[in-house]
Amino acid sequence: MSAESLHASATELLTAWKPDAGPDASVREAMLAFLGSAPRGCLREHEPGHITASAVVFSHDGREVLLTLHPRVGRWIQLGGHCEETDETVPAAALREATEESGIEGLRLEPELYAAQAHPITCSLGVPTRHLDLLFRMTAPPGSVPVRSAESTDLRWWPVDGLPPDADVVIR
Repeated sequence: MSAESLHASATELLTAWKPDAGPDASVREAMLAFLGSAPRGCLREHEPGHITASAVVFSHDGREVLLTLHPRVGRWIQLGGHCEETDETVPAAALREATEESGIEGLRLEPELYAAQAHPITCSLGVPTRHLDLLFRMTAPPGSVPVRSAESTDLRWWPVDGLPPDADVVIR
């Protein structure tokens, strides 16, 4: 559990991920280049930008997705956040973040990379930075009732085919 294990995890995930040519392939290459130049780039202390871990949480039947109204972003987005040095891997960080932010125990993580995004943001560092977001698909147990954390303005299930118009989430 260290910056090195997180870096290795992010590099392995991105190397194994084979998106079609286009924007996803470009994001993948940029993130791999970033990791090649930033040994501590998975930690929030890396001010120019850092890898973050997110979860696209689906209901048990796949018909709904859990979104948070993020207080800094002001839009509906997937759950997730910063990797911590106590996280062994980026998927473990995503699972920790999703559990903390949703209050749902027993989320089932699909360990391969689901998607990747890059976002300009002023995060907890208080300075403009970039979140290089690795996304993982997760499934909630039947009957899961989310509980909003202090990190969210609102938290709710949305139909996959009825997301809010300002939502910024990848659904595949």
